[in-house]
Amino acid sequence: MPSSFPRVAVLVGSLRAGSVNRRLARALAALAADRLAFAFVEIGDLPLYNDDLWTDAGGPAPVERFKAQVAAADAVLLVTPEYNRAVPGLLGNALDWGSRPQGKSSWAGKAAACIGASPGAIGTAAAQVHLKAQMVTLGMIVMGHPEFYLSFKPEDFGPDGTVVNDQTAAFMNAYADAFARHVARLSSGK
Repeated sequence: MPSSFPRVAVLVGSLRAGSVNRRLARALAALAADRLAFAFVEIGDLPLYNDDLWTDAGGPAPVERFKAQVAAADAVLLVTPEYNRAVPGLLGNALDWGSRPQGKSSWAGKAAACIGASPGAIGTAAAQVHLKAQMVTLGMIVMGHPEFYLSFKPEDFGPDGTVVNDQTAAFMNAYADAFARHVARLSSGK
């Protein structure tokens, strides 16, 4: 993959080994590999946010690694499950760590988008409403349209994770195109 492609930090808000959202993120990364460079940033090792953990030397090692990975990216893609019509605590915790310390937010000015899937009919629509509001509050420049709420169907994906349903692949490619344009518009001013 050419180094000239915009770099996208991908945060998946699920720790489950069989996470449909991790599968979704990997499938999107594969479909968009000809225009975006995706880097998965693990967030499961971040401690629960506690402002007392900051010192003059910085934050805990996993936090410093996390913030450096996000800083190296041109854009952020948040991939969220939906738990109780809300964003999972894991993802909220990562957003909190990235927003600190005061004046050193990892999020401010980043091109961003969010996607998600669930077995339900409306995908992760309710969680994404909350997440987008938080992303804007944190200073991310969020792509408003198109939106990406996928009612996950295992048969749409092959054993290797590739998308085998033509309609789903077309939808995901159109989304990847829009996100690539969003990132390019914001990166062209740098």
